[in-house]
Amino acid sequence: FYRTYVSLGSGDSSLICTGLKTLSLRSPEEILDKKNVVFSKSYKTKSYKVVLPSVQKKRDCFHPGASALARDSLGTFEGTKEITSKDMLQAMLSYIWPKDDPVIKRRVCFALSLLVGAKLLNVTIPFLFKYAVDDLNSYLNILSMENAPETIATSAVALLVGYGIARAGASGFNELRNAVFARVAQHSIRKIARNVFVHLHNQDLSFHLSKQTGALSKTIDRGSRGINFVLSAMVFNIVPTAFELILVSSVLGIKCGAAFAGLSLACVGIYALFTLLITQWRTKFRVFMNQAENEAGNKAVDSLINYETVKYFNNELYEAERYNSSLLKYESASLKTTTSLALLNFGQNAIFSGAIAIAMVLAAKEIMQGNLTVGDLVMINGLLFQLSVPLGFLGSVYREVRQALIDMQTMFTLMTRNPTIKNAPNAKSLNLSADNATIEFDNICFKYTEGKPVFDGLSCSIPAGKKIAIVGGSGTGKSTLIRLLFRFFEPDSGRILVGGHDVKDLDIESLRKAIAIVPQDSVLFHDTIKYNLHYGDFSKSDEDVIVASKMANLHDSVTHWPMGYETQVGERGLKLSGGEKQRVAIARAILKGSPILVFDEATSSLDSITEHNILDALEVATRGRTSICIAHRLSTVMDADEILVLDQGKVVERGTHWSLLKNPDSLYTKMWKIQHTSVPNDKRNKA
Repeated sequence: FYRTYVSLGSGDSSLICTGLKTLSLRSPEEILDKKNVVFSKSYKTKSYKVVLPSVQKKRDCFHPGASALARDSLGTFEGTKEITSKDMLQAMLSYIWPKDDPVIKRRVCFALSLLVGAKLLNVTIPFLFKYAVDDLNSYLNILSMENAPETIATSAVALLVGYGIARAGASGFNELRNAVFARVAQHSIRKIARNVFVHLHNQDLSFHLSKQTGALSKTIDRGSRGINFVLSAMVFNIVPTAFELILVSSVLGIKCGAAFAGLSLACVGIYALFTLLITQWRTKFRVFMNQAENEAGNKAVDSLINYETVKYFNNELYEAERYNSSLLKYESASLKTTTSLALLNFGQNAIFSGAIAIAMVLAAKEIMQGNLTVGDLVMINGLLFQLSVPLGFLGSVYREVRQALIDMQTMFTLMTRNPTIKNAPNAKSLNLSADNATIEFDNICFKYTEGKPVFDGLSCSIPAGKKIAIVGGSGTGKSTLIRLLFRFFEPDSGRILVGGHDVKDLDIESLRKAIAIVPQDSVLFHDTIKYNLHYGDFSKSDEDVIVASKMANLHDSVTHWPMGYETQVGERGLKLSGGEKQRVAIARAILKGSPILVFDEATSSLDSITEHNILDALEVATRGRTSICIAHRLSTVMDADEILVLDQGKVVERGTHWSLLKNPDSLYTKMWKIQHTSVPNDKRNKA
């Protein structure tokens, strides 16, 4: 980045980026008004930092330890297809009605049967009330003639008891339906969540390096919640409401006339149209709210993960303001969402209340003309009010379904992304032993970004059972070579052979199983020491774990802790020192027992004594196995059978430590002299 710091006071100030651009500025607000300028304030120096995105430099390579700020929050997914609401609904239906699970199918059928029964009882309730009112009305007329019709009284009581039973039965059917369908919904959510999780692990390393984990996790979480809601809405609201509307309209048309049926249908039509239009308008507010929530979540997670860095530079207030700026965006979008919701609710209530009023007036006229009874008016009122309950939910359900589909879209779009690195159609399993664990890089060309190659025709071979060291300056591709070996990336051209087989023809899982690695940045799971050690191979016994721990010079340290191997390591292993984390990673690789071992700066975080002990242990662990040691400190690879020196995308030198030192002009000799000359002559003379 090109950055310029300027003090902004009461007078005029100017920002000058040498050779790039000049901006005349008089206030912080004016900086904010400039397009394409990122503004932030330093609370310690009271100065302002201005970044011109047009001159921001792109990364030439990827490093797992890079800050998440260098990544997209989610952005767009390359290699995906556009997902519509219809596609998402079809995908969910395949989980509700799975071809290979008859138990789930039976539950769905039973739940739908209960649904139909509940709706039939719901429509019956107003009829029972109507007949009870008509009977009681007749009873009152007869009483006025001084008679005592016990039969009519008994009939009215029976109808009212039936009314109560029908209402209780409808409620019971609904609750039983919820209980029956709960397993279907939760089973579907579990399968979808698992499939998404597996799909994420199947994606390329480049995908995960370019996406923020916080935003990705939040999007998946919202998508899972959306699935739960949409599944329930389809089965319990949308289909039942449509069924009940047909029943109510039919009953009103048959019993009371076409005008009442037309009124109910018109009411629902206007109600649905109004809901659709307003909800479409409100959708953009939900999108903005999700984006702001993602941004706030990203900043919070990134800041807390880098807790120590924040403390080192006293930037707590800056981080709080940075987080607050995202919360302000969320607050604004949330207020718009809430305000528009109030408008929608008011409009829906006005439409339905108007329809009820018109229906009551029509019914009153029909009663005065003798075409309807008072019981019919009660029935019409009951049917319409009964329809208002699911219809009221239908409005909110439609809003929530729209929002849920927005939340789900990213997740389902992600599911359409196919990894660029995957098994060939006829991939074969790699059966590798210590005797045939050879590795060959044949004319490898590779680049992360266009125009900046990391490898340009690199070739080298590693014999079985030998210890090979790879050295070179920073950025020469030492770690990239290992990523290519693991097939985290594919070379642009050339071949990589393991055991004489092209890795593109091998099953990826079997290839990675044959290689154990101690990475440069050892990140541990937020669990116990034992769990992190056992992660190398869960099939191994606890005794094997302890043996590996001893070989990595870790066992003595662990036994001195109060909880021993049950000690929690904290998030990313932050409760352990750098050396302890590195030793856990070494023990984990030893436990895996693969015929190929890779050590990427395995002793970089260790003190000299521990390093010496581990090097002795590694000598035993690597005996008879093919091992690759990436190192900056050349003294740690002096015993290698062969040392490969990388420079400018190729192997420029190779040989043993002593044979390389014989050439005073070799790059290896220069690096050795730099590392082992404690004080340069000119500085010694000045001293």
